[in-house]
Amino acid sequence: MISPKCRVLTLILSLTLGLLTPAPAQSTAGPDWETLRPDKEQFSVLIPKGSTFEEASKVPYHKMELNTRFYISKMAGGPVFAVVSLSGIKPNPAAYTEMQRVNSYVDAFKTLFVPKIRDKAGLAQLTFLRDRTLQGNPGREYRLTIGNLSGIAHVYATSRRFYALVYLNAKKDEALQDQFLSSFVIPERTMQAPTVVAEQNQTPPLRHGVTPQTAEDNPVAKKELSDGQKMEDGVATDAGGATGNGEGKPKRAPISGGVLNGKAITLPKPEYPAEAQAAGASGTVVIQVTIDESGMVISTRAISGHPLLRQAATNAAMQARFSPTSLMGEPVKVTGVITYNFVKQ
Repeated sequence: MISPKCRVLTLILSLTLGLLTPAPAQSTAGPDWETLRPDKEQFSVLIPKGSTFEEASKVPYHKMELNTRFYISKMAGGPVFAVVSLSGIKPNPAAYTEMQRVNSYVDAFKTLFVPKIRDKAGLAQLTFLRDRTLQGNPGREYRLTIGNLSGIAHVYATSRRFYALVYLNAKKDEALQDQFLSSFVIPERTMQAPTVVAEQNQTPPLRHGVTPQTAEDNPVAKKELSDGQKMEDGVATDAGGATGNGEGKPKRAPISGGVLNGKAITLPKPEYPAEAQAAGASGTVVIQVTIDESGMVISTRAISGHPLLRQAATNAAMQARFSPTSLMGEPVKVTGVITYNFVKQ
């Protein structure tokens, strides 16, 4: 018969062994990575297994054809990893700069990539953050938002192709983002002698504007994207039109930009006229403006507000400045309204 003392010792020993037994490890499984190194491409990258590849296709873009390939991995309820490969815009220093070539590719990238991710209508916004280089290849970094997904896009132009490396997620995961973006490898770019393309045969794919030759034969980009410029739905994703000084070409009508206060890079405050203050005038004044291809206000018209405040608001609106807006690489004019709220002192 076991004594009460032995029972107590046995119970203590059992409890001690139970406390020392290791708890089962909790699963913190992340993506199961594999190295993607497609044939006929110049890159390699770590990407979750099970990524899809869209067969190469030719897509009309700005009076030319682009060769496109999409490599996309969508995790259930999780992030999106993608590499977009484009080609068709060859370097031509005699006609346009390398960054203008990058900008034209970026316009095409947003137009072609967003529908691959977004199933229904919603906001798609691309915001420039900084310039980048990788192995001597020029590039840029953007903040990309598509619906409820947000993340980073790194873009690079090699001598043969353009690559956009995209990470999107509904929640923040910088470790996962950095692991994917930092794994991207492309060949080192070697300097080559400039290739001059005959003017009569050149069909530049970039923004229209003044060129070293004639605008009709060689319409290249007039301006590059400014820091913080945003290309939003309905502002930088349409096609066609002509601007600049090409005679005989149809003029594109200005596009509507809605309320423009948040899109201005410079928005001076209006003076509060002494006469208006003495009369107790206050409230909101709405000014309709037209912005030219370079981002300058070229016309204004007060459409509502107290009469004693309209001129001050109009004068302030004329001093506002905006980033140039493009439609498929072509600078366009924009119309919209600027609102000013005068508060009685």
